[in-house]
Amino acid sequence: MATEVKCPSCGHGFPIEEVMAEEYKQQLRLKMQDYTRQKEEEFQKKEADFNSREKKQHEAFEERLAGEKKALQLTLEENLRKSIASDFENQLLMLQNSVNASAEKLKESRQKELEFLQREQSLKQKEEELELATERKLQEQRALVSEQVRKQEADRYASKDTQHLLQMKEMEMKLEDQKRMVDEMKRKAEQGSMQLQGEVQELILEEQLRSYFPFDVISEVGKGVRGADCVQTVRNQFGQECGRIIYESKRTTAFGGDWIDKLKKDMRAQGVDVAVIVTQCYPKGMDCFGEKDGVWICSFDEVKAVSYILRDGVIKLANMAKAQDNKGDKMHLLYDYLTSSEFSEQWKAIREGYMSMRLSIVKERDAMERLWKSREKQLDKVLLNAAGIKGNIEGIAGNDVIRLSLDDDDEPLLLD
Repeated sequence: MATEVKCPSCGHGFPIEEVMAEEYKQQLRLKMQDYTRQKEEEFQKKEADFNSREKKQHEAFEERLAGEKKALQLTLEENLRKSIASDFENQLLMLQNSVNASAEKLKESRQKELEFLQREQSLKQKEEELELATERKLQEQRALVSEQVRKQEADRYASKDTQHLLQMKEMEMKLEDQKRMVDEMKRKAEQGSMQLQGEVQELILEEQLRSYFPFDVISEVGKGVRGADCVQTVRNQFGQECGRIIYESKRTTAFGGDWIDKLKKDMRAQGVDVAVIVTQCYPKGMDCFGEKDGVWICSFDEVKAVSYILRDGVIKLANMAKAQDNKGDKMHLLYDYLTSSEFSEQWKAIREGYMSMRLSIVKERDAMERLWKSREKQLDKVLLNAAGIKGNIEGIAGNDVIRLSLDDDDEPLLLD
């Protein structure tokens, strides 16, 4: 039976058990809040520790990865620097050798040009002396003829008409012979001068080709040897021979009709790829550089552009032909490499690195799953204790409703 207590002021009566239950409920609520707050602080502390450890592990992994990347980059840079230095030294040495050879050729060309000028001056002097001697002979012949004519005129009446005509004819024939002799000597002098001019143009053409393409081989064809004036052996950037181009230099006032056929015969005999005629005059139907009957024709001013174009075409054709060479051998070499121990070991190293990274990821995932399972057990333990507290409160409070909540989103525990 409940004990009833009355208020001394108003005289209202109420059972003393209700007052005690209300105080007990208030104390229980405070304890529940303290316990909940304590559990939340422990959980936050453990979560902060886990995040800190995870961050440290991630930073250590990033630092190790950055160190490996830096070491690999330094190794690659050092290897690349050594390769570039070696290639530069080789190219510098080849360029120095080419410059020395060009200087020597230029010196020889200047010496030949000096000799040519001296010979030309000597020929001019001889030509002038020859003209002077010829003029003297002509004057002597004219004087002799005049004297003979005067004598013939004086003796005309005493001479017979037939004898006079024979003598006049003989004099005319002598004059004609002298004129033919003078013309022949002039033609020989001019022919020698034209030949020297052609030799000078050949030398200049060779020097220009050597200056344009210092890594190619420019071979001079000697005098009296059948073939073109010079041969250019084309080489690529690796020093490999790609083909040959022959050049024929002409310095005349008219284009020869047999030049093309002769150069094509030389082209077949020497087995070259391209033939070029450098001339001062074009054949009929051409006013600039171009191809005719399989032979390129250009002027001395156009030879630079034409040589660059033809050389580029020869290199491209050589690269296309080389790509088709030894195709079957390359397949066998590739098969041997794929079945070799070297490829097997390299692939094993790649696979070991992949498996090591995969194992590290699996270990990290297992550690996280263990941590999550531990947290789930802790949460289950918290809920189990909360359910026990709820049972105790229900046993004490009876049918009164008490709203207990661990989180704003959780379903509250209602004590009915």
